Formats: sequence, C-alpha cells, structure tokens
Amino acid sequence: MRLIFVGGAIAYRALFNWTTPSMFIGTLLVGPVFQLLFFAYLGRQLGVANDGFYIVGNAVLAASALCLFGGTMAVSNERRYSTLSNVLLSPRSRTLIFLGRALPYAGNGLLVATFTLVVGKFLLNMSVPGTAWFGLILTLAAASLSAAFFGLVLGSIGLRFRDVWLISNSMVAVMILLSGTTVPRENLPAALRAIGDFLPLTHAAAAARELAGGETLANVLPGLGLEVAIGAGYAIIAAVLLKIFEYESRRTASLDTL
Repeated sequence: MRLIFVGGAIAYRALFNWTTPSMFIGTLLVGPVFQLLFFAYLGRQLGVANDGFYIVGNAVLAASALCLFGGTMAVSNERRYSTLSNVLLSPRSRTLIFLGRALPYAGNGLLVATFTLVVGKFLLNMSVPGTAWFGLILTLAAASLSAAFFGLVLGSIGLRFRDVWLISNSMVAVMILLSGTTVPRENLPAALRAIGDFLPLTHAAAAARELAGGETLANVLPGLGLEVAIGAGYAIIAAVLLKIFEYESRRTASLDTL
C-alpha cells in the first residue's frame, strides 16, 4: 500500500508537467468549461440535445484528458527523461509502482470533473437533485480511474513506440465521438456503439445522466459496475504490457533506445 500511494504521490510531483498555478487553472479548469459551453450552444443550434446532456457529458469528459495524458506520462516520461533504467533496476514490483501512479491523476481528474459539473450547472441553470450528488461523485471517480488506467495502457505502448502523443491525442478524439459524452450514442452506427461500449467514460456518462435526471444510485449501479470493470480490465492490460516490455528490455535492451 505504501508503494502504491506514497510512490504514486512522489512520482506525481516529479513527473507532473503543469508546473504553474496559472497553467493548471487555464488548462485544466477553464478549458473544460469553455469546451462544455461550446458543445452546449452547438447542441442548441443543431437541436441535438438539451443543455443537461452536454453539462453532464462534458463533466465526465473533463476527467478524460487529464487522466489519459497523466497515465501516459506516468510511464512514458520515465523513458523520455532517461530514468526508466532506474525503475527497472528497483527490487520492488514495477507493476505496483506504475499502477499506483494512476491514482493521483484519477484524483485530479475527479476534481476537474466535479468543478466542471458545478460550474456548468450554475452557468446554464441546470437542476440537479440534492440526493444525486453522492452518486455523481462516485460516478466521476469511476470514470477518472477508468481513464487513468486506459492512459497507463497507452503509456505502456509508448515504451515501444516513439510518438505516443499521436496515439493519446487520437484516443481523446475517439472518446469524444464514441463515448456518448458529446454525441448521443443512439445516433451512431451499431459498429461504433459497440466500440464505445469498451471505452472509458461510456457507462459513467450514461449513469451520471440518469442520476442527474432523478434516478437513484441503486438503479444505476449496473452501469457504474461496468465502468469499474472496464477500468479494472485496462489496469490488467497495462500490467501485462509492462511485464512483457520489461522482459523484452532485459533480453534485448529495447527500452534503452530513445
């Protein structure tokens, strides 16, 4: 537990790239709010969905970029800053080291998502039942963890590919289109909906909208459970990829080349 939580916090402080408060506020707090307003007014103009659809969806989406890029940086920056060999030489479990690094980014994503939801509620005058907030926080936390572990998967791939940011940016665009956060899933072809079922955020966004609409937490637990299961699946995939690439690096020194 110490390796996961304390190690994750230390790595977060060392590798986190938002180095100034102004950059943090502008990029992680103000940016998602303007994105929410953009999609809300675009949805009004096109008659696609109401404001509540975009407020809740973009609140869930707000966690994705931070968690996804954070999870990616938590792994790939070790190679970028030439410190990966030090981690691989550690006698402690590298799997726990890297999985623990997802937790601070998930916590940060929860903060950003909650901020976006609250600000969007007041700016666009959305009514949210008081009893729904606890369930909404749980749902945003599940979405943040799922996205962070998905980021670890991309970061693991980045240990072998030079341009991991191309993959990460592409995945953010895919989640915007297919997760149901900004585009109603019923308007998508069946094949794209099937892909969205296995992406982070999809089931969390649906559960959050139901909660904001007055459903009880008990009624949305199946969707919330699916989001948690998807996050756990990505955590397992990340752990397996890290093990495979670590083995290959010891055999061929493949991770020592930038």
